[in-house]
Amino acid sequence: MNTRVTATPANDLSTAITSPAARNWRPRWLPVVGGAAVVTTALTVWLGLWVTPPDQVQGNLARLLYIHPAVATVALYWAGGVALVGSVLYLWPRTRSFFWDRLAASAVEVGAVFSALTLITGSLWGRPVWGVWWTWDARLTSTALLLILELGYLALRRVPADAHIRARRCAVAAILVAIDVPIVHFSVQWWNTLHQGASVSLTAAPTMAATMLAGMLLMTLACWAYAAGVALVRVRCILRERGVLD
Repeated sequence: MNTRVTATPANDLSTAITSPAARNWRPRWLPVVGGAAVVTTALTVWLGLWVTPPDQVQGNLARLLYIHPAVATVALYWAGGVALVGSVLYLWPRTRSFFWDRLAASAVEVGAVFSALTLITGSLWGRPVWGVWWTWDARLTSTALLLILELGYLALRRVPADAHIRARRCAVAAILVAIDVPIVHFSVQWWNTLHQGASVSLTAAPTMAATMLAGMLLMTLACWAYAAGVALVRVRCILRERGVLD
């Protein structure tokens, strides 16, 4: 008896998910990324607490510069960029794979956490400097909007729907989240804001001490490495939850 076999399109979502490469996928670079996060965090703590002196104007409050900008860069550029790339790659038929959908989801999850941390650390700095915990500043408001959009994306993922439909909806939502990223970035230039400009510029010489700059850059590297490691682990967890991995 002959059995008819129906060919499956190469870009079909189910085929991409159940392929041997997907089932056996493991974050090989996780130990390296995790180690980099630990080392750079330890160096930042050493520089921030024992090497760098207090700021002449803000005193020890300036040590928040080692944390707040680093956290904010993950919330904006890392999470927003990864979610955007993953969503576009899923929507593009030639690269459509459930992996990209999961990667975008994990990036938005990380972004939501870091967006909340950005607002919290910013409020801790703003209370003694500005005299208020919160003000409807363009940078603060657009960052809060980013967090709301990310939470909306995560809520959308929980809406019951076919896997294809849910992935498409979430990909479009992730693109909408990414639209807010340049608004946050350029808010201090487009509007008259209370928030200061960038602490470090690629086109101008740094205005802070070398040890303070080193601490801030090391913490930025630590946050990016941590975010990458968490995202990789979260992708694998999501795929396991869906029964993709063995």
